[in-house]
Amino acid sequence: MRRQFSMFSSGLVELIASILLENLGGKIQFHMNEKSDFQFIEKLSETIEISLPDGRFISGKRGAKLEDFLSPLQDWEGSQIIGAVVDGTLKELTAPLTKACEVQPVNMSTSDGSKIYRRSLTFLLETAFDDLFPDYFLAIDHSVPSGGYFCNILGREPLTKDEIRKLEMQMKHLVQEDLTITKERVTLEEARAYFEEKGYADKLRLLKYRKKPYLVLYQLENHKDYHHGYMVPSTRYLNLFKLHPRGEGFILQYPRRGTPNQLFPMPRYSKLLETFKQYGSWLKSLDIDSVGALNNAIESKTIREVILVSEALQEQKISQIASRIAKKNDQIKVVLISGPTSSGKTTFSKRLAVQLITYGITPFALEMDDYFVDREKTPKDENGIYDFESFNALDAGLMELHIRDLMDGKEVTLPHYNFKSGLREEGKTVRLKGNQIILIEGIHGLNPGLFPQISKKNTFRIYTSCLTQLNLDYYNRISTTDTRMLRRIVRDAQTRGYTPQRTIDLWESVRRGERENIFPYQENADEIFNSALVYELSALKPYVEPLLRQIPFGTYEYLEAKRLLAFLDWFLPIDSNFVPDNSILREFIGNSFLSDFHLWNESSR
Repeated sequence: MRRQFSMFSSGLVELIASILLENLGGKIQFHMNEKSDFQFIEKLSETIEISLPDGRFISGKRGAKLEDFLSPLQDWEGSQIIGAVVDGTLKELTAPLTKACEVQPVNMSTSDGSKIYRRSLTFLLETAFDDLFPDYFLAIDHSVPSGGYFCNILGREPLTKDEIRKLEMQMKHLVQEDLTITKERVTLEEARAYFEEKGYADKLRLLKYRKKPYLVLYQLENHKDYHHGYMVPSTRYLNLFKLHPRGEGFILQYPRRGTPNQLFPMPRYSKLLETFKQYGSWLKSLDIDSVGALNNAIESKTIREVILVSEALQEQKISQIASRIAKKNDQIKVVLISGPTSSGKTTFSKRLAVQLITYGITPFALEMDDYFVDREKTPKDENGIYDFESFNALDAGLMELHIRDLMDGKEVTLPHYNFKSGLREEGKTVRLKGNQIILIEGIHGLNPGLFPQISKKNTFRIYTSCLTQLNLDYYNRISTTDTRMLRRIVRDAQTRGYTPQRTIDLWESVRRGERENIFPYQENADEIFNSALVYELSALKPYVEPLLRQIPFGTYEYLEAKRLLAFLDWFLPIDSNFVPDNSILREFIGNSFLSDFHLWNESSR
């Protein structure tokens, strides 16, 4: 009876409480449990905590800058912190933190960190140049393989060595002053007015096609400019660089990702610089010096002419290479073609073969991949994974033996590598005719350790790559590595069934193989072919944008996709029907007329 009354009393109390709460408009709060660990507070606490990937936590004042929160770390994994990924989003060190979050520090050995450092360094150079030479313009032209940008001066003779030394000293002075780099969001009208006052015609052309109604300008001292991406908070971060006089300009050297705390001697790069100079002359002949000028051509419907001339210039270069080979046809018996991924090597090889045929030379294609050692003999990397890009994954001795026999007119049974079984099998038997030369495409084509027993006069080595690209403006470069990545994303999606996320995920390992096996040997080439096309990013845009938008938030690949989409936003698109069917670009977007073109050998059986 007591239990029933107790239950009745409890229910009656709850009923009365609910009636009172309803009649009094919720002014009375009724809690059955007054010992709860959760309660309302009058205001937020003054501190928050951030969590680091290594399990540590840092507590600090709410609203403080990311730079202040990370100051106890000094550096991260061996190099200074340049930025951070906060809850899946890349942030500048000046960003305020207003709530608890997960923070991944970004240092100079990461892709994002190195980009922030280099971008900030170019702004430092730009400011120092404006301090010393206010009546002239500086152009950040292209990158060089050992970590640097080739720069030249517009409107006057090249800087003297003494002037370059003074420019470097001015940059160091700005670093020692520890000057703050600030930023502000301005309207497009304000940005145009500033750039018009400064005489920046390239930026005015670029802003003509700006979709967003604002622009972010960075400021150092009295100098302002737009830079595509984030910056460091102050000049003190930019303490490692050097200026090297080169040709008609100079190289701004920065630390490479693998060695973020030191600079190494800068090679001369005479062949590469000559290739860059040639590409610059191509741009002048097209009257297109920046993305804004390209967009003008698209809008004015003169882009067809730009495409035709661009393709004609490349074909002219291929013809010149074929002519050099033909003139020494009595000596040259082997043509080696090498270059990094997505350089258009396959299309280049076929177009070169066509040109050689016009000289009465029939190329015989020898597949370097058929000389892979059996999979169990393939070397492994530091993670225990087969390293198929290692020079030792290739039976170079057997390949050299076969080539020497073919050069001597002997019959040779070639190998065939079975990628499914990982074993080398017996292939076709061949003998060369008198007018044939061997054409080999592969990543080790420029390695000096390849074919040591074959005379250099009997070989001709070609390096092909997307070496330089049209820039947004004189100070905002577009990385040719990014161009190659976009090419590969489109090709992988069309021909390999790879998602864009997987392509980006594999990119770093691909780049590591290039740095080890290809880039160190570029200057060994007898000819360098630049496969970059001035219009290609506008043509790739309709293909790659939908792919990049598929990548889910919260991943590293999303950060890359966001960055790539941001710079593609500056380009007007081009209808792919405008792209010639034998273009190198067709190797990536599809429908290449050369896809079914194969080199033949009537002597094989």
